[in-house]
Amino acid sequence: MIVIDNVSKTLKGNKVLDNIDYVFVEGKIYGLFGRNGCGKTMFLRMVAGLIIPDEGTVTIDGKVLQKDISFPESTGIVIEHMEMLPEYSAYDNLKILAKINKIASDEDIIKVIQDVGLDPYSKKKVRKYSLGMKQRLNIAQAIFENQKIILLDEPTNAIDEDGIQLIYEKLKELRADGATIIMATHNKEDIEELCDAIIRIDGGRIVNE
Repeated sequence: MIVIDNVSKTLKGNKVLDNIDYVFVEGKIYGLFGRNGCGKTMFLRMVAGLIIPDEGTVTIDGKVLQKDISFPESTGIVIEHMEMLPEYSAYDNLKILAKINKIASDEDIIKVIQDVGLDPYSKKKVRKYSLGMKQRLNIAQAIFENQKIILLDEPTNAIDEDGIQLIYEKLKELRADGATIIMATHNKEDIEELCDAIIRIDGGRIVNE
């Protein structure tokens, strides 16, 4: 469970998050919806521990972020301007990441790359990938260790229709396994296809659900 309690954040004189209160539970997909610059990405960064609130708390499974833990445990994230290692293949990128936590097996890596529609046996370097292929790989790295919290910023951006359907299927599978998925998107199809709850944000505030 993720409990957001009265969280606010100001950056460069601009209040990017304004008195946010919300509770996220396991086994659901939440959609953050709103125009560009409304605070969706900052909200994800805050939950991920990448920015520290000026006021309020983020509590994850009973642990207060930035007090009990620096970053939420078992969390995968896709956020704007992410880049994998350009001189390595998809498989090699995930293999390198897998050495950190030692959770994912070689079989897990192969499966997740296939699940997002890429070839796990290809030696093609990421620098030669299209934008859509890079986004598929970004999603693979966010889920390949069966993370319990998944934070996605415009996850279907640049992905073709076939790829989008693969991503939808995988996210539904993760939801069924109990993951908490928070997705910022401007794509109404993402919202309609996936989300159990829609959180509309404007000016850094939740304006309705």
